[in-house]
Amino acid sequence: MRKLSVTLLVGVAIGSVPAMAQQTTAPIAADSDETEIVVFGKGETRQVQEVGNKELLILAPGTSPLKAIEKLPSVNFQSADPFGTYEWSSRVSIRGFNQNQLGYTLDGIPLGDSSYGNNNGLHIGRAIISDNIGVTRVSQGSGSIGTQATNNLGGTLEFFSADNSDGFGVDGNVTYGSSNTMRAFGRVNFGEAGGIRGFVSGVYHNAEKWKGGGDQRSTHLNAKAIVPVGEAEFDAYFSYSDRAEQDYQDLSLAMIKRLGYDHDNYFPDYAKAIAAARGVFVAPINNLDDSYYDASGLRKDTLGAFGLTTPLADGVTFKVKAYYHDNTGQGTWGTPYVASPNGVPMSARTTEYDIQRGGVFSSLNAQVGDHEITVGGWYEHNDFTQARRFYAYESNTKPGLDHSKFLRNPFFTQWLFDFNTDTLQYYVQDKISFGDLTVNLGWKGFQVNNEANPRVKGSLSAGTIKSQDWFQPHVGAAFKLSNQAEVFGGFTQVTRAFVSSATSGPFSTTQAGFDALIARGLKPEGSDTFELGARYNDNVFNGVIGVYYVNFRNRLLGVQTGAGIVGNPAILQNVGSVRSIGFEAAGDVRLGGGMTLFASYSYTGATYQDNVVTPTATIAIKGKDVVDTPKHLLRSEVAYDSDTFFGRLGANYMSKRYFTYLNDQSVPARVLFDATLGYRFDAGMRVPLELQLNATNLLDKKYVSTIGSNGFGNSGDNQTLLAGAPQQFFVTLKAGF
Repeated sequence: MRKLSVTLLVGVAIGSVPAMAQQTTAPIAADSDETEIVVFGKGETRQVQEVGNKELLILAPGTSPLKAIEKLPSVNFQSADPFGTYEWSSRVSIRGFNQNQLGYTLDGIPLGDSSYGNNNGLHIGRAIISDNIGVTRVSQGSGSIGTQATNNLGGTLEFFSADNSDGFGVDGNVTYGSSNTMRAFGRVNFGEAGGIRGFVSGVYHNAEKWKGGGDQRSTHLNAKAIVPVGEAEFDAYFSYSDRAEQDYQDLSLAMIKRLGYDHDNYFPDYAKAIAAARGVFVAPINNLDDSYYDASGLRKDTLGAFGLTTPLADGVTFKVKAYYHDNTGQGTWGTPYVASPNGVPMSARTTEYDIQRGGVFSSLNAQVGDHEITVGGWYEHNDFTQARRFYAYESNTKPGLDHSKFLRNPFFTQWLFDFNTDTLQYYVQDKISFGDLTVNLGWKGFQVNNEANPRVKGSLSAGTIKSQDWFQPHVGAAFKLSNQAEVFGGFTQVTRAFVSSATSGPFSTTQAGFDALIARGLKPEGSDTFELGARYNDNVFNGVIGVYYVNFRNRLLGVQTGAGIVGNPAILQNVGSVRSIGFEAAGDVRLGGGMTLFASYSYTGATYQDNVVTPTATIAIKGKDVVDTPKHLLRSEVAYDSDTFFGRLGANYMSKRYFTYLNDQSVPARVLFDATLGYRFDAGMRVPLELQLNATNLLDKKYVSTIGSNGFGNSGDNQTLLAGAPQQFFVTLKAGF
């Protein structure tokens, strides 16, 4: 959702961009030493920060890069597991814009909208192993004009893979911890800066769920190579990911009160699930939706890319990259609402995904006097197949189905669609230098054609729809007040394209509903973002202040009817606008001797500007706060790092969040503490051995993490919450040979 925000950011930069980080655009490194971790947009005409790989390395190995950026102003990240990698629960929002209203790229490769029911990309955790990330760049506004995204209404997250510059070496780490977590990572690096270089790496991660039965595991392979040829440079990237996650049960406030935070699905107690499906419940369970037998998210992804960067003349650089992504996915749910044909009173319901998408993007950059002119473009074709199927359990005493593996031989296909999406985007930008004043002028435009072709139609819609906006202006300026201080400001307008999916967007309704949407001229969502701020950077303190105002228009609302497991068609319509104003502040102080302090604060005031009018009712949400948008976020850290000892203690406060549009239901505020403690010792190897202990939720706080896992309702308690993981400990041994 969108809002208008006035943001004040006082931020600090802990760091220069790490040497292993490859950027597709110029880094925003501060003038600081390589121990720094965060850079707050020095020289940029918009609100932007970069987080280096050391920020990830101090967290428990395998932690999502999304969790690493939650310390930044206005970034709200939630997950029900300690690593932040469990995709059903993983949610990131910025200034109140939700996850699928943000743009995501890896080395420029578009990752789509990061939705769980992925239709146009893949989650960052399946695109790259977290140990291989060099830099994460966060733009709280609409982001870079050249980002390969058509949904970045509220910001962009750009990830950059590590670029080896240290010669041949082998890096590895092993982790063991709570919930029988076992993880092993290895990477072989080769080559040096300026020459042929790259890496080959792999990881295996398996952890039992912290409650209930089942595992969450992944196997992931990465490879990267950079090959200079004369003044040109070729690069190649490959990733294969196999992830299987057995789900936690979605909860409501009433369920938490009656059943507790530790309540979960029945697995592995099949007999209890069969009895419940027949209406025989064991107190305090008293209905079908309190627990299901089992559920899971299964994903296999292959991603490859090949690029070229070359000078064409003095001051002229050309870049081009082609990519291909193949995905097979299955989300399973043991449903008591559909019986198996052999008399078992429940079946396994799936939503199945099959993506084959490929594309190419390029840019031409030329320095002409005081002007740095860039022209770029992107094209992608996406073939996406999605299905809803049901699979039979073997008998009333034996399931015969394993939800942690892909299910085969369905007895019923409710619907099956082939979606085709063609995306064409371009941008033009002129960066002009007038001494201490830098001005950015530019615009981007796109056309996205969506087509839905039914093979088994069911109750959903087919047809075509197009979103188009050829002129989305971006204007910004930065003025240098001194060597340490600068002010910046800008305006950005962005339109979000429709998506091709049976579970979200314009095709997720009935045929009559879709025809009515087309007849009424369904409009794509759009946002106008205004930013103003100032930055300061010296050897002791680094910071940025800024204010933002956002007007989000043509908000699309898909109203879900019934329990999430039932899968009823949504009702989609434009329902007005959202306005948000906000205040952000962050600061980093280097005290010397390896000691640093960090703090950030964000205030977001995001409200709906219109009531929702349906054929049968008017929902009076005008003036209500946007769901899942805490007004206050406060983060603080104290860290120490010497040649031998290192550690960090962090606190994360979040105010209450509403999960109904009428604001009659909310989850309370919470404070979480995480800690790291480590020791390095010289064992005569390439790098010191490192022993690291991580603690998440250090004080064992019981709290609700994710809200909106099954969407948001107008009012009343809904089964759309996930409990946060309890206190967890992990120990890791790291080595480099």
